Amino acid sequence: MQDSVVELAGRKREFVMHLANERRAPSNTVLAYGRDLDALLKFIAAQPDAERELDVYVLRAWLGELTRTCKPSSIARKIASIRAFCRWMKKNGHSRMNPAEGLASPKVQRELPTFLSAEDASLVVESPDEGTVSSRRAREAVALRDRALLELLYGAGLRVAEAAGTDLAHVSLAERTVRVMGKGSKERIVPIGRKAEEALRAWFAVREALTHPRTHFLDPHAVFVSTRGRRMGPRAMQLLVRRYGLLGAGRADLHPHALRHTCATHLLDGGADLRAIQEILGHASLSTTQRYTHVSVAHLLKVYDEAHPLAKKKAVE
Repeated sequence: MQDSVVELAGRKREFVMHLANERRAPSNTVLAYGRDLDALLKFIAAQPDAERELDVYVLRAWLGELTRTCKPSSIARKIASIRAFCRWMKKNGHSRMNPAEGLASPKVQRELPTFLSAEDASLVVESPDEGTVSSRRAREAVALRDRALLELLYGAGLRVAEAAGTDLAHVSLAERTVRVMGKGSKERIVPIGRKAEEALRAWFAVREALTHPRTHFLDPHAVFVSTRGRRMGPRAMQLLVRRYGLLGAGRADLHPHALRHTCATHLLDGGADLRAIQEILGHASLSTTQRYTHVSVAHLLKVYDEAHPLAKKKAVE
């Protein structure tokens, strides 16, 4: 396929629209794939013969250049983008062959998920304060809102985007469940604990206190709203978790996904079945959930090394 860079750019735009509209891929995935393909097109345009065929040699040359600055995990993600694009090109008759089939992914060492101890998790969840809002009523509402948010992120293991997208109609306090839209527009029902239920009830009782003081606007649907009455976004929630991670557990690096990891790890340590945890977290594959078995084993070994007398006994010389 002797495609010019301009023509490939057009195909790339079609592919991105296909991901967003037909595949209903998460917005972050669509953006990441688009960026990866833009970088590939920029590389091709800089070559002496920009009209040459998009083949495995061009792709390998690009990936070879990336190895100087990118981690194996980043390169693996870019290869996934290329494979998806080339597969789509061939399926839709834009290419006779799929040059990405000949690409080998780098070996990526999967890091164990970050998680908190039960004590630290409790300290973080209970750390929300009233902040610096001028109105006393609004300050109290902010503290109750943040407590409810942390309870959902840790107690129900929600992704931050799921928490941000949750509407009032999705929460059933009577049944103690929340309906969330996960990755790939897959809906699931997640149980919430009694503490999360109590925190949500307390927050809902004062939610109107965060109505915008001048415009009197209050989002009629969003569970979590800002001090201006608008739906809170993932970024604002990330900043809150970081703040309370430092305040409650001395962890300035804490992020919402760490609370999700903590939820899964504590469920597993408490005897929950892997399949049940998979359903709660909305993992498409059980292998993703199985990462937490490694976390628990590593944690047990650490406890053993610190507590068991045989572990402390010096080797006989």
